[in-house]
Order: sequence, then C-alpha cells, then structure tokens
Amino acid sequence: MIYEEIAKNKRNSYILFFFFILFILFIGTVFGYFLGIGYWGTVIAFIIAIISVWSAYYNSDKIVLKISHARPATKEEFPHLHYTVEGLAIAAGIPKPKCYVIEDNAPNAFATGRDPEHAIICVTTGLLKKMNRVELEGVIAHEMSHIKNYDIRFMMLVTVLVGLVALMSDFMFRTFIWGGRSRNSRGSGNVLIIGLALALALLAPIIATLMKLALSRKREFLADANGALLTRYPEGLASALEKLAADKEPLEVANKATAHLYIINPLHEHKSFLNNLFSTHPPIKERIKRLRAM
Repeated sequence: MIYEEIAKNKRNSYILFFFFILFILFIGTVFGYFLGIGYWGTVIAFIIAIISVWSAYYNSDKIVLKISHARPATKEEFPHLHYTVEGLAIAAGIPKPKCYVIEDNAPNAFATGRDPEHAIICVTTGLLKKMNRVELEGVIAHEMSHIKNYDIRFMMLVTVLVGLVALMSDFMFRTFIWGGRSRNSRGSGNVLIIGLALALALLAPIIATLMKLALSRKREFLADANGALLTRYPEGLASALEKLAADKEPLEVANKATAHLYIINPLHEHKSFLNNLFSTHPPIKERIKRLRAM
C-alpha cells in the first residue's frame, strides 16, 4: 500500500507539471500572436525565468532561514534531534542534512536546500518539546522525504513558472491598457485572439497559482507516504499530525511566502471551500486517513 501511494503521487505530480508547462506555452503562443512577435515573447520570458531560477537555486535557503529567524542547532544542545536526523538520513541513503531550530513554542518543521548535499532540516523548539520519539521521527522522515525526492527544487521551479505567468500576464494587461496592439492583432478577423489574450491576461495568474497549489498538495501526500516508508511506522507521523492540528499556537515568524514549506500550514487560516482551494497543504484529516490505511 505504501509503494502504491508513492507511485500514485509521483505520477500525479508529474502529470500536473506537464500540463503546467503546456499552459505556459499556450499563453506564450497567444500573447506572441497578439503582439505580432510570434514565439519571441515566450523565449524572452523563459530567459528571464532561467535567470530567476539560477538566483533562487543558490540563495533561497539562506533567505528562508533569515526570514524564519532560524539558527544552527548544535549537537551539544539538541543531541536527540541530531541522532534522529542522522539515523533517518542513513535510512534514506542521503547525506545528513544540517540541523536548524526556530525558538518558538508552536510545533512545526520544514526542509530547504537545493539538493540532498546542501539540505537543511529546521524544527521549532515547540516541536521538540511536544513530540515523543516516534512522532519526531515521523516528522523528520517527512522532511527527509522532501529532500530525497528533490521536492524543494521541484517546487522552486514551479514557483518561478508561476512568476513567469504573472509577468507575462501583467505585460499583456498593460498592453491592453495603453493600446499597444500590433497590426497582426487589429481587424475583425482577430477579435477571437484579442478576447482570448485579454481573458488569459486576467485569469492566467489565478490558474497558474491553483496548479502550483495542486502540485504542492500532491508533494505533501508523497512526502507522507515516503516518510512512512522510511520509519516503517505510519502511525508515528499520523499521531504527530494529530498533535500539530490540535495545537493552536501561532508560529510568529511564518508568513504567506514561507507557509508552504512547513509540514502543516502555520497560519491557522479559517477553513472554508475557498481557503481549501488555495491551500498549500492537503486537509490533515485526509493525510492521517491515508497514513492509517497503509
């Protein structure tokens, strides 16, 4: 059952990512035709995206740690954390990630870093206080799975693609406002293209964001399944998720830019259909249900 869950979530993630790329190519084609520059608009946008990815690739972990007010966790101060991380890194077959802590009583954790060789696992002091041994192992195994599966790099690329869509849409919308349409887009024969380009300029950022969030939720399910495989004890993570859901203390350093990194959403937003639609995490009850069915 665990292997089936892992295979299903990997497959769904890559299918969604494939459609994400097709969506961007479609936007680029429509906008390029509207502006009369063909595919050059898409090429220029992707060059900008590559530069953005390159910068994020080498600096995102430093930025996240600084925003979160995280500090290195020494082995002398947090021996149990280091032993847990080391043991699970051996089980996962990857180098031991660096350990960081956030001084906050709200229990939570996240992983960052561009690859397993430069990975970091960060936990709050509240998590270390409130979890028992098997629950802490479940949480660390979840974060270790994000690292092993290159989820951080994967979602970083998706985030840049969302930014690319927003950039293209903003440029297109400004073109409409200032009336800078090309000759190719004028005339009654191109009313459909004009209407489609305007609709995409308005709706594309929302659609791209929804696709990004769907991918994020799939990767969370995958990390749960992989984490259970690492510990061979799904109940440890299931029990930890129950505790995390029941704890209502807000994580002071969390914000919308970093919320998707944590094992559960640290912002404790009001549950509604709209919030669930735009959530970075799947419902905790569903995650627990899947873990206990393994």
